[in-house]
Amino acid sequence: MRFLHTADVHLGVKPDAGKAYSEKREKEIWSSFANMIELCEEKQLDLLLIAGDLFHRQPLLRERKEVNHLFAGLSHTKVVFIAGNHDYLKPDSYYHTFKWHQNVYPLLGKDIQCVVFPDLEVCVYGLSYHRREILEHYYDDATAQGRQRYEILLAHGGDEKHIPIKKQKLKALGYDYIALGHIHKPQELDVSNIRYAGAPEPTDKNDIGDHGFVIGEITPRGVETKFVVRAERSYIHLISEVEEAMTGYA
Repeated sequence: MRFLHTADVHLGVKPDAGKAYSEKREKEIWSSFANMIELCEEKQLDLLLIAGDLFHRQPLLRERKEVNHLFAGLSHTKVVFIAGNHDYLKPDSYYHTFKWHQNVYPLLGKDIQCVVFPDLEVCVYGLSYHRREILEHYYDDATAQGRQRYEILLAHGGDEKHIPIKKQKLKALGYDYIALGHIHKPQELDVSNIRYAGAPEPTDKNDIGDHGFVIGEITPRGVETKFVVRAERSYIHLISEVEEAMTGYA
């Protein structure tokens, strides 16, 4: 069973608002997401896992339609996503009423729920944010239920205000893979089957380093994952010598 794991796409964000290139970057982030969808189709991946913050804020209806159109172009891949702290489910959110394409399986409950794919022998678990900050340790007891041969958890958080996470607790939950979101820097949590995909595109000057997504495969032998660098642009911190008399243009 092969999958692509991403998170913190932040569709709708306008990096460095007010700069001459800001509008172009907004479009590039949409283009980067569309390229991920194309890769899923090209490689006929089984699952696209989105671990929260697909949108940067409460998405407009037309933005959901655009994303749904991209998902509908997938002939094989099934999409599972949760809402994060940026695109959390407000009471009047379109998330509650929007009809997604038949290959899209949102996990929008406040508590852990799951979707089962018997043909893939896999079950995907997750919950969505219904408020911007969640202080409770919701994932500490989110144990895999053994409903399918392979089990995956989508989880968004990792700091004190957004579902604090303890690595040792996650390791003991019994999942074949835990797809994490919220931290924009890609990283493994000591073991290769618990990973932050990081943001696929940098969204501000502090998002330095490599950005992309995770490609993984689950077999009876275990889980293999690989981080794929694929960002359109990078932020680089440079030191520049200036003199008191220099103008901003100079």
